[in-house]
Order: sequence, then C-alpha cells, then structure tokens
Amino acid sequence: MLAARMVAVLGVAGLFAGAAGPAAGQAIPVDLELVLAVDVSRSMDLDEQQLQRQGYLEAITAPEVVQAIRAGAYGRIALTYMEWAGPAHQQVVVPWRQVDGAASAQAFAAELAEVPLTRERWTSISSALLFAATLFDQSPYTGLRRVIDVSGDGPNNIGPMIEPTRDAVLEREIVINGLPIMLKEANPGFGSIPDLDVYYEDCVIGGPGSFVIPVRTPDQFAPAIRQKLVLEIAGLTPELVPAAASVRAKRIDCLIGERLRMQWLDR
Repeated sequence: MLAARMVAVLGVAGLFAGAAGPAAGQAIPVDLELVLAVDVSRSMDLDEQQLQRQGYLEAITAPEVVQAIRAGAYGRIALTYMEWAGPAHQQVVVPWRQVDGAASAQAFAAELAEVPLTRERWTSISSALLFAATLFDQSPYTGLRRVIDVSGDGPNNIGPMIEPTRDAVLEREIVINGLPIMLKEANPGFGSIPDLDVYYEDCVIGGPGSFVIPVRTPDQFAPAIRQKLVLEIAGLTPELVPAAASVRAKRIDCLIGERLRMQWLDR
C-alpha cells in the first residue's frame, strides 16, 4: 500500500515536469483562464446531470456574469468546459474560447448545449485536477489568473491521492474552487459522504481566495454556479464561505472515499 502511494505521489510530481505554456508573445492576454471541470460519474443521477448542465448554461449567459467579464482590465476571459469521472475519463466538451460579451457567452453556451450528456464509472477528482491543469499548457491565452472550478457529488475514491495532487496543481499558481453537490443523503456505498462541503474545503480547493459554494437543493444549482462565476471572474471571495482564508486543523480524512470504496469491495 505504501509503495502504491509513493508511486502515485511521484506520478503527480512527474506529470508537470517540463510543462510549458505558449510563448508569451503568441498568447492572447485575458483577465482569467477558467476551466470548468464537471462531474459526470454514475453517482450523479441523470436529473442531477441535467440540472448541472442547465445551471452552467444559464450562468454563462447571465447578465451579471457578462458584466463581470466586461469589468475586467482586458474585458475578456478564456473559458473551457470539461467533464470527468474515473481516472480514464476526462473529456474536453468545449475547448478554449474567448468570452468578451453577451454574444460570445451565448455562442459558448450554444456549443455546450449541443453535446449529449454522458455518465461514466468512478469518481477521481485528482485525475480531473491533473487533466484540467494540463489544459492551461494548451491554451492560446495568457491570463492574469488561472482557476479550476471543479464540481462533484462525492469524494475522490480512485486514482492519485487527492492531497498531493492538489498541492502539485497549486504549485503552478493555479487556484482551485469547489462546487460540492449535496442534493441527496449519503448513499450506503462509497459514492457520497454527508460532509462533502467540508471534504472539498479541506482536501480539494486551494490557492489565494479559493472558496467552496455547496449546492443542497435543486433550485440552488443555477444561482450557485452564477455566483461562483461572478466571484471567480471578479477575483473575489464570498464572505460566508472563506474556506481557505485561515489555516486550521483538517476536519476530515482526505482518503475517506478510497477507504469506503475498499470496504464496499470487501463486502
């Protein structure tokens, strides 16, 4: 077990070795490069997935989001949308696009709306973060800030360990924010836990101003995503959820998902 963990840590450290983005003279400057990393694991019911997708479609085109984009130093951001599940499933749904107003926001949403929903096995937040981080190296833009916005309804239960993975991503000056989806009671398997918001705060997010906004009811989806995008674009932190504002003792086992998976498989 220890050897396996060391391999996972070394794999995380080696993934970014030699990584380099586009030459500064060739890149288009933007206020923010933002990766929307969206959970499509099978613990997400189809109705949850539809709510999640619709929430992003509404948020991307919301007037307050467009206004926040236009208020930046450059008045534009770079945006890409990816979906993730287990270690073998990370997929770019909409590649990097410049969003600088209502028309380009509508175009991004229209492109996203054309892609069918998918569901895959397992929940590997760590693999999603690693994949999302590499997308910045492929971006034709250079942002004043780089952010991964990860949403999901369960803890990491397979793939690299979440903490060293998160730390490797943070070392690249990438901020990680979280949108834990807590619509249902934790199931008896390993797909979800009751304190998913705490898990995201202690084990997933990080970087200057990082934050978590949980979704606890279906009607909170669109407002939560909209609020999250406005805060990320404006570079602000919500007053009610300052998860990364202070250093404190960890409140949850960051390997809880892996432990629950092993208990479930051993039954």
